[in-house]
Amino acid sequence: MTHDEQPEVEIQESTVSEDPRESLAINEPINPESLQGAIEAILMVAEVPLSLVHLATSLDTPVPDIKQAVLAVRDDFDGVNGTRPRGFEIREVGGGWRVFVREDYEWAVREFISNENPTKLSQAALETLAVIAYRQPIARGQIASIRGVNVDSVVRTLLSRGLITELFTDSETGAINYGTTPTFLETLGINALEDLPLISPYLPDANSELGSDISVSK
Repeated sequence: MTHDEQPEVEIQESTVSEDPRESLAINEPINPESLQGAIEAILMVAEVPLSLVHLATSLDTPVPDIKQAVLAVRDDFDGVNGTRPRGFEIREVGGGWRVFVREDYEWAVREFISNENPTKLSQAALETLAVIAYRQPIARGQIASIRGVNVDSVVRTLLSRGLITELFTDSETGAINYGTTPTFLETLGINALEDLPLISPYLPDANSELGSDISVSK
């Protein structure tokens, strides 16, 4: 090899997941199978119910096609076509669709959580748990407003520990409201929320509006 010659370097292109529509003609819709898979993937990571319009906008697909795909995913998860029902399902709640543990297998999730090697909760998790315990039912946005920080990851941690649960979804806002569980009571060694200590004495002003607002109602 002479001084001017450069060695040949083989460059390998990385494999990147591409939008299947890139290989289709312009404006040609994504095929039903890929659309169903895309919806499954989105619903698996979504933390709030997603409306058909939201999904249609995200996937740049007409709402009727999205609705048909969502119903197909629901039927597939439910084993309508002769397959075994999955351990999870999708439900329409709060004006949108979201993945839930199938009721038949909630016992398995409880067993898994109870047998997990427990670790200490962080200060952020303890503070969030206290807010939920004293103000339940309460939505995630309200918790964040009280604490002044994003609480998404902390709420997920508390859910995974079985200390809190989703009580209901607000029909108007779609916000999920949280509350504590029997596991929470067992961990504290109390029988009911009424046994929680009043926190008013620990506030700067025990007679303040804040103190009376946060105290557990008897």
